[in-house]
Amino acid sequence: MAIECAYSVEGRGPALFLVHGIGARRTAWTKLVEALKDDFTCVSYDLRGHGDSPLPEGRFGLNDLVDDLEQLRAKLGFEKIHVAGHSLGGMIGPAYARRHPARVISLGLLSTAAFRTEDDSAKVKAVVAAMRERGIGQVLDTLTARWFTDEFAAARPDVIEWRKRQVVDTASNVFLNVFDIYAETEMAPWLHEIDVPALVLTGELDGGCNPRLNQQIAAAMAQSELVILEGLKHAILIEASERVIPPMKRFLLAQSS
Repeated sequence: MAIECAYSVEGRGPALFLVHGIGARRTAWTKLVEALKDDFTCVSYDLRGHGDSPLPEGRFGLNDLVDDLEQLRAKLGFEKIHVAGHSLGGMIGPAYARRHPARVISLGLLSTAAFRTEDDSAKVKAVVAAMRERGIGQVLDTLTARWFTDEFAAARPDVIEWRKRQVVDTASNVFLNVFDIYAETEMAPWLHEIDVPALVLTGELDGGCNPRLNQQIAAAMAQSELVILEGLKHAILIEASERVIPPMKRFLLAQSS
């Protein structure tokens, strides 16, 4: 059953729905919204159980997160939307487009994963297992080391602590639930069905959502382009939004002309 998620709407023009990742908030998109709101109506929202959105009852899956997005689109009354998602959000967007193809103008798949090998899957599932066994807090440093470059972490320890606090403030059962979805979702069997323009973008040094996987993601979709941001890991929206904005804006404007 869909949940009414907390959301923000800014700007004017075609609707752009922005979907954050695991243990994050809609504020992840703040700088992109500022850059895009003159051309797009930017709708950012907190996933169920995150930020200001209600806690779900029991476990949920990718289809439930798709239902939440569709409910928000219907509530706001947009007939067709652009959808851009980061990490887990980059799985929600394509799954939404597969279920509601007539609603989607374009997709942005940022720092996400598909075509994982057995070794890739084992590694990400091992992270979830470690959090269940040792506690989320005990694995946080491992996560942030995967999300941010060493240089950024040294220069901005305040941002690292802020991101950790978001995770800690997310109910542990919700955080582990969404991490399970991220670890267990494999888009490879159906990604070729997605026939809308798509921007596939990731960081060169992102261990779990690396260029190898993103090259396969882009190759699977008929109308895609691939952008690799050199020297970045997973948290591209936080660490280097100024490098994400130009390709995003160019891509979105090209689809809206």
